Amino acid sequence: MENIVAVFGGSFNPPINSHFQLAQSILDNYREIEKVIFIPVSSMYNKKGLIDNKHRYEMLKLGCQGQPNFEISDIELRSEKQLYTIETLDAIQKLYPDKFIYFIIGTDNLKEIETWYTSQELVDKYHFLVLQRNDDDFYEIIAKSKFLSENNESFIYLDKVEQIHLSSSMIREKIKNKEDITEFVPENVEKYIKKNKLYEGLAYGK
Repeated sequence: MENIVAVFGGSFNPPINSHFQLAQSILDNYREIEKVIFIPVSSMYNKKGLIDNKHRYEMLKLGCQGQPNFEISDIELRSEKQLYTIETLDAIQKLYPDKFIYFIIGTDNLKEIETWYTSQELVDKYHFLVLQRNDDDFYEIIAKSKFLSENNESFIYLDKVEQIHLSSSMIREKIKNKEDITEFVPENVEKYIKKNKLYEGLAYGK
């Protein structure tokens, strides 16, 4: 039964092998998930060193080439305002009215989800695929929170997906220091970064 679409949001600044490996691992281990949609956040998002929307979108397109179960959405990039998670997921649901929409988060986000905009409506309408971060214990986090415990059916622990420690910030630092990044990003993404001289300035490395 393939009737689930998984949404993978992030800054993808830049997208790295780990992002694509993670998405593929989810597809491989959870066969009911038919595709992963990458949704880069807008440059309006309050995050230091976030490069232009166009570059992050183009790099994602390059990284997803040849992967029929990977898709990219520019919904947040096209928005005139910073979208709340529920607004993004509602928009994706409209595109896929006959599918269940699941949102990929880490245990770090799980701890904070009660503080998100319209959090109760969010967990009532959608499911969350939860990845382990650091030494977090998914079940302990659920048990310690009244909100999470009462809505525990909305959260699915991705226990078959191995935790990945590599981060985009590490890659930005390597680029700033003129270190080789060949093994960390898709070849066509590396070529795009070099061609456009991305992340070379101090403004992106801080």
